[in-house]
Amino acid sequence: MTNQEIQADYQHRINRVFEFIDENLDADLSLNTIAEIAFFSPFHFHRIFKFITGETLNEYVNRQKIEKSSLALLHKNITTSEIAHRYGFSDNSSYSRAFKKYFGISPKEFKLQNPNRHSKICQLESKNGQEYPDFEKYICIIDNLKKWIKMNAKIEIKEMPKMDLAYVSSIGTQNLESAYQTLMKWATPQGLINEQTKMVTIYHDSFKVTEASKVRRSAAILLNKPVEVNGEIGQTSIQKGKFIVGSFEIGLNEFEKSWTGLFLWMNENGYKKADKKPFEVYHNNFNEHPERKAIVDFCIPIE
Repeated sequence: MTNQEIQADYQHRINRVFEFIDENLDADLSLNTIAEIAFFSPFHFHRIFKFITGETLNEYVNRQKIEKSSLALLHKNITTSEIAHRYGFSDNSSYSRAFKKYFGISPKEFKLQNPNRHSKICQLESKNGQEYPDFEKYICIIDNLKKWIKMNAKIEIKEMPKMDLAYVSSIGTQNLESAYQTLMKWATPQGLINEQTKMVTIYHDSFKVTEASKVRRSAAILLNKPVEVNGEIGQTSIQKGKFIVGSFEIGLNEFEKSWTGLFLWMNENGYKKADKKPFEVYHNNFNEHPERKAIVDFCIPIE
């Protein structure tokens, strides 16, 4: 095998690991268990996983548990004890200690600091993690965001069918474009690219609680026929269900504002996010738009 083929094979195995961890955060995620999933020896897996993700398995798993639990605190009406159990902590006190070590505050304080209960909107657009200094300014930001969403988004509740996708994994802010290039290079000779083809970005992490360099996304293409995948090309499905769908025509610098506003709309209207991943569906190539705008649907799965 060439070096490129070996790297593609490794990525394929790590994709399987990502999927297993996503679905089993309350289970045994020890090095030996996960190495078996990837068909590597523990020693070999440890080195490869750190090379691909920049984190040890233990660091990655602990971060996933804390970050996903923080989103549950914001979006679900369940107790911290239930959240601790759901994300594999032995009890509430061990969960609180781990949470405070990561975020610097307790789960209860985290929830109180986010009165609209959707990620770090009380620190909206703030990159240094500092809260805005006064409540009036915060309310003004929220009001402006509500007006912007009302003017720029068509929002519907939709029952969406199952979607089968081929994808390439991406970690960090800079790597999504190259993931799409890899996907297109594979998909074009397969006859999967035409004017009706839909590109989809799946968010496995949230920029609101995850450091940008560690956010994992999948660059995906909607499949209309069965295909065989291999190497770094993976295959997944978005299960049918109910979604909030916000349709936008926006500049690339307005994606964060759109997501934040859509989650605000979700909470204001009493919807609860389901334990599934949000995603974007693109309806044009923004480079071909006269104002370089993306025509895109933002989709939040709801209960």
